[in-house]
Amino acid sequence: MEQPVTVGRAGRPPGGAPEVPEAPGASAALDALVAADLTARVTLDEQGRVTGWNAGAERLLGHPAEQMLGRRAADLLAEPIPVRGGMPALAGLPRWNGDVALRHRDGRKLTVRILAHHRTPADDAPAWLIVSALPGPDPRPGLDESLVSWSFAQSPCCAQAIYDTRLRLRRANADMERSTALTEEEMRGLRVCEIVDHAAGEQAERGMARVLRTGEPQYEEHYLRAPGEDHEHAWSVFLSALRDQEGTIRGVCLSAHDMTEQFWARKRLQLIAEAGRRIGSTLDVTRTAQELTDVTVPALADFVSVDLLAALDDVPEPPVPALPADGPLRLRRVALRSVTPGAPEAVVAAGEVDSYPAGSAPFESLRTGRPTVQEVTDPALITWFARDPARAARIRGFGVHSVLTVPLAARGTTLGVAFLVRYRNPDPFQHDDLVLAGELAARAAVSIDNARRYTRERATAVTLQRSLLPQRLPRQAAVEVASRYLPAGGQAGVGGDWFDVIPLSGARVALVVGDVVGHGLHASATMGRLRTAVRTLADIDLPCDELLTHLDDLVARLNTEDGDGERGGSAEAAETSADVGATCLYAVYDPVSRHCCFAGAGHPPPAVVRPDGTVDLVDLPAAPPLGVGGLPYEATEVELPEGSLLALYTNGLVATRERDIDAGVLGLREALARPAPSLDALCDRVLTELLPQRPGDDVALLIARTRALHADQVATWEVPCDPSAVARTRKDVVEQLERWGLADAVFVTELVVSELVTNAIRHAEPPVRLRLIHDTTLVCEVSDGGNTAPHLRRARSYDEGGRGLLLVAQLTERWGTRQSATGKTIWAEQTLTLP
Repeated sequence: MEQPVTVGRAGRPPGGAPEVPEAPGASAALDALVAADLTARVTLDEQGRVTGWNAGAERLLGHPAEQMLGRRAADLLAEPIPVRGGMPALAGLPRWNGDVALRHRDGRKLTVRILAHHRTPADDAPAWLIVSALPGPDPRPGLDESLVSWSFAQSPCCAQAIYDTRLRLRRANADMERSTALTEEEMRGLRVCEIVDHAAGEQAERGMARVLRTGEPQYEEHYLRAPGEDHEHAWSVFLSALRDQEGTIRGVCLSAHDMTEQFWARKRLQLIAEAGRRIGSTLDVTRTAQELTDVTVPALADFVSVDLLAALDDVPEPPVPALPADGPLRLRRVALRSVTPGAPEAVVAAGEVDSYPAGSAPFESLRTGRPTVQEVTDPALITWFARDPARAARIRGFGVHSVLTVPLAARGTTLGVAFLVRYRNPDPFQHDDLVLAGELAARAAVSIDNARRYTRERATAVTLQRSLLPQRLPRQAAVEVASRYLPAGGQAGVGGDWFDVIPLSGARVALVVGDVVGHGLHASATMGRLRTAVRTLADIDLPCDELLTHLDDLVARLNTEDGDGERGGSAEAAETSADVGATCLYAVYDPVSRHCCFAGAGHPPPAVVRPDGTVDLVDLPAAPPLGVGGLPYEATEVELPEGSLLALYTNGLVATRERDIDAGVLGLREALARPAPSLDALCDRVLTELLPQRPGDDVALLIARTRALHADQVATWEVPCDPSAVARTRKDVVEQLERWGLADAVFVTELVVSELVTNAIRHAEPPVRLRLIHDTTLVCEVSDGGNTAPHLRRARSYDEGGRGLLLVAQLTERWGTRQSATGKTIWAEQTLTLP
């Protein structure tokens, strides 16, 4: 009639586990056991008609089943069912219970206590199950009290003890006896703290006192090893008052439930959560390995070491190194931690390399790729320790009893192994510990691999960056310079900061500082392209503003080319085709006029320290970064006294996470204002005072002290536009060279002056001016009002001219031409022989 309720294994209802098939005849045996006719059982459909009627129902009301099936159950009511105020209709309740007046077959009215279950509708299933226990004589008087007593004494689900109002034990069940290794008789009359010599006993006794005082139940959790237990247990302790019929508290009941499995499951989840927060906080291999050991000691082990394959030390890419089939395996210890200060258990110190033979725990764990748990009595460990007396002595000395090894592997790369031991914790490693250690090691392995990849890429970027920066600053007369480049120390990676010092014609010098947006290899490579472009544009002596305009066009073209490549490229191409953005500051200093021309593209302004110690920032016109376009670049010219300092820098020097740019600029000005014994010392002071130990962005700093060429080092002549003036000019040049003591340079200089002045008079426009500059080199400059630049050409055998510039190029160190607002200047530079 009714649908049977199937209970799964361990008492779990359907849905919690697959149903367990009943053995043949099990249902009939159960019916015989429980005496089904001792309960009146009736089932109804949704219309309230009887669909099931058992023998107990017939005994209760006298109606046989064949007469009741199909009838309305309401016909059996002697009185309407009492409905309490506000109670919903019976059809809306999942269950109802109460007293109901029913009519017996012989006409008598019976008051019956019933329990009605409203079932979920299903095919061929009754809607209601109504049951009522039949009264009868008690076959065993006093059985109830005996059952209560037996249930207390023999309960297998918790340890229970009853204490009187003096908190002295009166009764204890079997579980309590087992957990304390004492009988009830041996504990009777003792306090909790006397039975359990542990802080938990004192805490429980204080809780019992509160129960006696307030009558409210108390809940506590304890983790301890009782004398009768073979390992530590977690106990969930309930303390409740025992009252008599008048409500007076007569004692306290202590119920302790063993929740060790739940406790450790919770601890493992907490440990995994903590590992997620702590492991991999940096992109540093050693730090990440140390974080793994910090998390696992003492929560999981008493000593932990992390050893990485020594073969990976100098490998630029992360290969999968083949493990030697017969050993030994070389591992480098990168981290360790112990519950004992100083980690005296360690045979290998951090940073050292050790060899592990075939058959050793680390070797076998890496060979199989699986974590292993071993006792020190395991034959494999005994064999390994027999070949390693030093390790065996440490094992015996500290009483190590259990060893767990976990391989570290990520993305198909074998990295190393974590080695865990226990000696202070008396419990050996279990399977759950192995699973937990594997989870922690997997997290750490990914972080270690990320750190290795980052370290490799960062090292490549730093190498590329440094190779693209000037290896040594060129010697020139205009300024004395010192520089610093500091790569980022954080996770952002190496950026694209750069600086340069470029000698120009006329003893001038160009100072450049730039910053490419972004980090990594792409930023470094872009920096190299821009630095090369700046040197090329500077070589043709473009004015500052024009040079930045050309550089801006170049960056815009790079963005267009990279964008076209990305649309049809792979993921690797997309990674290196991000838009190029950069800032730049370009300055040209002339030691003859002592004027410095500045032009910036979205870059921090330079600082000028005058000889009296005052520090000012050059007021540059606002301009967008390179590649943005829209606004023209403008130049600013400043006259500098001899001995002034120019400080050019990138944004990373003055803007950090801990300090805004205004505070950084103020700190820079204060650092520059104080005298320093040298420019190198000044650079070091600026970096020390403004930057943290590991800056979050690249920093480039260039400091230059200006020099001036005195009037007696420069000679200038206005040359008439008459071919006859060439001879007079040569004579004046010879006399000036003799006054400078440069007799050895007379021959070459005469030829150069003659050729350049003659060409200016013949082919250019007035005015024609000749200037000689004497410093470490001798520079000859001829300026005219023409705009046509000369060029070398090879004269044929029958040509009467065309060999002059070729001769100048062969006799001098270098030569060139530059445009100006009023014409052009052709110059040639000779290297002087020092006496």
